[in-house]
Amino acid sequence: MLDNPRSPRVRSVAKLAKKAARAETGAFLLEGPQAAREALTWRPELVVDLYATTHAFQKHDDVAALAKQADVRTEFVTEQVLDAMADTVTPQGFVAVCRTFPTSLDDIFGSSPRLIAVLEEVRDPGNAGTIIRAADSAGADAVVFSGHTVDLYNPKVVRSTTGSLFHLPVAVGATIEDVLARSRSASLHVIAADMAGDDLLVARTSGELALPTAWVFGNEAHGLSDAAVALVDRVITVPIYGHAESMNLATAASVCLYESAFAQRS
Repeated sequence: MLDNPRSPRVRSVAKLAKKAARAETGAFLLEGPQAAREALTWRPELVVDLYATTHAFQKHDDVAALAKQADVRTEFVTEQVLDAMADTVTPQGFVAVCRTFPTSLDDIFGSSPRLIAVLEEVRDPGNAGTIIRAADSAGADAVVFSGHTVDLYNPKVVRSTTGSLFHLPVAVGATIEDVLARSRSASLHVIAADMAGDDLLVARTSGELALPTAWVFGNEAHGLSDAAVALVDRVITVPIYGHAESMNLATAASVCLYESAFAQRS
């Protein structure tokens, strides 16, 4: 059992909370039983190391069974060691080290997608992760992080996906111009979500949401760049009927993605 919170091994795991360490090692941090469960179920080959307290291992025996099935050895650690490894205050008994698994635009657009989410300059990790989760829930085919969008493997992004990171392909690093050009080549209708757009109900009534669609979501504070807006087919806003000053980006993205999901399945 690992019981020294200051050991080199513990420190090397803890460093994965930093982008530089993730880039250097090609690994990222996963925390909690739910995230471990999803990784071991959907992408067990990515799990390099699994650490757990004995209490958590006994309590979540399904995670233990999945680890055994995937031939992933579990290293038992003390609560103090787990706290030192984790990025959160309460890691819930499990920490895993996983390999990063980038997806290319060729893979995404070569599979004839009908619904994708494109993030441009989205900086908040909670928003980025929640949009991945919403895209997964809505049955989207992929998510693309463009420009200076937050690092996909940021611990808070990973946590916010609640395991959806392992369910659908996510590409990173492309320019918004390249992503939208590829979207058009794949016959996707490109719609931007922005405060200055037409009412979402107009798009619903016109039937265009039933088309294969790439939804584009911009920065939380500044919205989409002028360059991105100039490249899209349509700009849509989610109407606010109450007195709220604005809508959270991830909430608006969830509405947009589900509107397309409903239209495409009706």
